Amino acid sequence: MSDTMAQAQQTPTQQWVSFVLGEQRYAVNVLHVKEVLRPTEITPVSGAPGFVLGIINLRGNVVTVIDARHRFGLSPRPIDEHTRIMLIENRGQGVGVLVDRIGQVLNISPAEISAVPSVANEDGPKHAQGLATLSGELVVIVDLDKLLPKE
Repeated sequence: MSDTMAQAQQTPTQQWVSFVLGEQRYAVNVLHVKEVLRPTEITPVSGAPGFVLGIINLRGNVVTVIDARHRFGLSPRPIDEHTRIMLIENRGQGVGVLVDRIGQVLNISPAEISAVPSVANEDGPKHAQGLATLSGELVVIVDLDKLLPKE
């Protein structure tokens, strides 16, 4: 067995929660996903950036909800029975992220994640930290530092 094959077998996999926007599958590390909710009444906040849908009251806590479609530059889509809010925590910040639908939990090893190619003059897709191909399907690994608002 080659050294590369031995290293690949020893590389632990990580679990990623997948979600879908349009036809594209994305994934965030399962350690950042605290809960998945059905959409509830979202109260708009005047003066908030366009990607902020508003706030929800979750068991007495106010949670900001952002629109993942807006953050990824996709056109709006009506909420339906598949739409979910993922409660994500990153660097002590909790935010609800509205997605078209939740997929399965994926097992991806760091060795299966490739760098995001730069596109034209951009530094690559704005919210991606890597790409993985699973069963022939491209999965975009989301960089939460870039997806979530700074405030």
